[in-house]
Amino acid sequence: MSDARTSILARLRATRDAHPLTPPASDFTPIEAKQWTDEERLPRLRRLMEAVHTEFLDATETNWPTVLREFLAREGVGSLLYAPETEAGKRLVKGWDSDSTTVIPYDRPLEALKSQLFESIEAGLTTTRGAIAETGSLILWPTAEEPRTLSLVPHIHIALLRADALYDTFLQAMRDQGWAPAMPTNVLLVSGPSKTADIEQTLAYGVHGPKRLVVLVVHP
Repeated sequence: MSDARTSILARLRATRDAHPLTPPASDFTPIEAKQWTDEERLPRLRRLMEAVHTEFLDATETNWPTVLREFLAREGVGSLLYAPETEAGKRLVKGWDSDSTTVIPYDRPLEALKSQLFESIEAGLTTTRGAIAETGSLILWPTAEEPRTLSLVPHIHIALLRADALYDTFLQAMRDQGWAPAMPTNVLLVSGPSKTADIEQTLAYGVHGPKRLVVLVVHP
């Protein structure tokens, strides 16, 4: 090693040892200050999400499958894709009785379901991990049992949201649910149906995803 290189490396090491790099302390005070009461969170969430064309239905733990079935019948939706291994999926099909809407389990590989999924299935049902009042966003947590496809491909995405799983901020949701040690590969925040804009900034909905987002709020 040349003398010049040795000298340069020595100076760099001396500087490093004299001024060790330490990350600055995180200050989440401004975020933590954003708080709403229990009575304010859901109205705020609805207001923000309805502003971008999200629709809401209200139900209880007892009657949400009935509320969903009646909604699908009113809208003329003939097919609903669901995750059969989830608790919501099991609850959905228990006693399902509808002449107008067929429920289809996502119980096959994507390749086996692809033609039906892209050609005839009209709606998909997913659960959520809650919602964020600050931004008006749902938290989706895709898994092998409830893949992202359920909320991405059908024209109508129906999302079950527990009214007692509302958070003030994204930070609060991560902390309260203990995300750090066990995050999936793709947590999703969804605020409305898919939309895009052309060069003249004219919004179009449903171009590259669901045309409609329906939040089914399950109250205690």
